[in-house]
Amino acid sequence: MAAAAAGPVLVLYGPTGAGKTDWAVALTEHLPAEIVSVDSALVYRGLDIGTAKPSAALRARIPHHLIDLCDAAESYSAGRFVRDALAAITDIERRGRLPLLVGGTMLYLRALFQGLASLPQADPALRRELDERAATSGWPALHAELAVLDPAAAARIAPHDSQRIQRALEVCRSTGRRISELQRATRSPLEGRRVLRFGLVPGDRALLHERLAQRFKAMMQAGFLEEVRRLYARGDLTATHPAIRSVGYRQLWAHLEGAGTLEDAVSRGIAATRQLAKRQLTWMRADTSGVRIDPQQQDVLSWIRDTRAQLGDFGR
Repeated sequence: MAAAAAGPVLVLYGPTGAGKTDWAVALTEHLPAEIVSVDSALVYRGLDIGTAKPSAALRARIPHHLIDLCDAAESYSAGRFVRDALAAITDIERRGRLPLLVGGTMLYLRALFQGLASLPQADPALRRELDERAATSGWPALHAELAVLDPAAAARIAPHDSQRIQRALEVCRSTGRRISELQRATRSPLEGRRVLRFGLVPGDRALLHERLAQRFKAMMQAGFLEEVRRLYARGDLTATHPAIRSVGYRQLWAHLEGAGTLEDAVSRGIAATRQLAKRQLTWMRADTSGVRIDPQQQDVLSWIRDTRAQLGDFGR
């Protein structure tokens, strides 16, 4: 793709529950934009209610990309996301429209903004070894080991983030180099592009927490448990699949396996959703680029007016 001939790319990101979808949809009513999802759960078919997936009616009215790409038994990586996102951007621009990337999977956003390091392929034997050690000692113990081998990576990874701890240790063990060192030597696939970045950062955390709790309860009323039960009944999925590790799904899955009451699962799901929002906000605080917007204070129409002004001829 020739960067010089390409148009602007809009990116709207923020924590879960910040209102990204509503803001994105409002923008498409004023600009010829199509939405590119930046969400690691929306790529999975059958994960609809618990991911707050845009409805079929909305997706028929406003083109959405990178939704329902995979079966729940598959894995989807940041590398594949970058390839898919760039292909979607090219397709949208070819039709004279505006790419609007929307989501809160910060690993995917970092891959777009900073690039992906050239890392070794997964080593199944090494991963099994790490999984077995984690089953015995716990992921925080392996996180402590990572803190010795690669302090910079450990500082960015939560002690219970099994996927990223495993990957960082795997890279150290298989290459003898730190994953943080390899990542620093990368370039953004959007380098040379005009990228307008907007981060939705709710100022009132208590209000956000309440909204997340109410949304989770609304999902339960809409059939979230039945959705997870259908996935559970397939028989080919386990709690280790990335799709099932998604927030909310993991807690309800554990309940179906006999770990606690449904009430406990809902409480854990709400707590996990709030923790996800906290991690996303922590990432956003460390990322100083882009425009910060408090959706609890700023009106969406004023943001749209400002955005159209920044786009110049494209915004008219």
